[in-house]
Amino acid sequence: MSNPALTIPLPKSWPAKVRSAMLHVISLAKYAAIYTRSWAADCSRARVRLRAERDRHQEENALLREELRIKDGRMASIPAHHRPYYRPRERLAILELKAARGWSLEQTAKRFFVCPKTVASWMKRLDEEGAAALVQLPVPVNKFPDFVRYAVKRLQALCPNLGKKKLSDVLARAGLHLGTTTIGRIRKERPLLQPEKPKAVEAKGCTVTAKRPNHVWHVDLTTMPTQLGFWCPWSPFAWPQCWPWCWWMAVVLDHYSRRVMGFALFRKAPTSVEVRSCLGRAIGAAGTTPRYLVSDKGSQFFPTARYKKWCRYRGIRPRFGALGKHGSIAVLERAVRTIKEALQRIMVPTRREAMRAELVIVLDWYNQHRPHSSLGGKTPDEVYFHRFPANRRPRLEPRSVWPRGSPCALPHALVAGKPGARFDVEVEHVAGHAHLPIVRLRRAA
Repeated sequence: MSNPALTIPLPKSWPAKVRSAMLHVISLAKYAAIYTRSWAADCSRARVRLRAERDRHQEENALLREELRIKDGRMASIPAHHRPYYRPRERLAILELKAARGWSLEQTAKRFFVCPKTVASWMKRLDEEGAAALVQLPVPVNKFPDFVRYAVKRLQALCPNLGKKKLSDVLARAGLHLGTTTIGRIRKERPLLQPEKPKAVEAKGCTVTAKRPNHVWHVDLTTMPTQLGFWCPWSPFAWPQCWPWCWWMAVVLDHYSRRVMGFALFRKAPTSVEVRSCLGRAIGAAGTTPRYLVSDKGSQFFPTARYKKWCRYRGIRPRFGALGKHGSIAVLERAVRTIKEALQRIMVPTRREAMRAELVIVLDWYNQHRPHSSLGGKTPDEVYFHRFPANRRPRLEPRSVWPRGSPCALPHALVAGKPGARFDVEVEHVAGHAHLPIVRLRRAA
């Protein structure tokens, strides 16, 4: 049976490329909406800003509903006996969501494309034990108890942006030392080989190695799209790289500690004067001047004579990353990537004050709570201010028969109390952002 919509001819006055025109119309509407909403978001009236924010959230909810409708439609088109089965752990997650939402059996079955009797059987067999249980908790791994595996799985669900190495560092800071391979087995993922970050910066044929905090600084510019992308369907296939389509950010980083020393926001590509002003504020906040300042060869830095004169006046030796050479400013580029990934998990504001507040929250979390593999699991603030690292404090040992003198996962730490300790996982989200977690372990009574 043919589709009736395909048999209806278009009016003679209509163009032939209707589908292409629809994409252009939607993109033009998006263009107008972004421009209008950005003006309202930057308005001095609080009522206008709140209304712009409300319209933005309504649009985002409508797009998410349309995305779910398309996915649900695809699942509904598959015959019931050909649909994939839910695994025991997924069944428990569905029942947890049912309890949190307050859904009935019919509502839960409709949402997940199963029969109400199926959900009822899951409820009846919820307390079954053994390998054949219909609903199961995560299976224990190696010699660790069940609650350790369950804690790792819950942290994976609550903090999906943490890799196994980063999760190992976070748990070590909280007092539980688990190896990277152990977490990899628990999460049933292949080990991800992470390349080591270079220790030195190549520039002009010489090597500059950071030996202490405030010895070598980096500065770089980047763009942060306000709508998660620059693409549009017409030439040159990109939005203009200026506000309200994106923000320009300048980031200043200390190479030795990986600590962000300062930042600045701009509506368009900044000038050399604006970048020097940002560097001056970072130097004033730090109370000291770096020995070397590394940047790329952008127009704000090279070959600007005033920038070099500004550096010489403050006793700074400017260095420039080699063109086309991998790793010349890799440390700062990796930090910028982490910051942008954290910002992309929210709706990037178009109002300067709101964007600045979000950026301050991300940078505070980055400096104070995010462990770095290149720093041995320490945070930038711990290295910069010479604080005792949290991952070297006495740890919890959940294995009751584990000898106290035996080594643990790196870094090695003493056992706090007796082996066989039980604990509760507490996850705090900075400013309510789920992608900025602070993990703590509290000893259970």
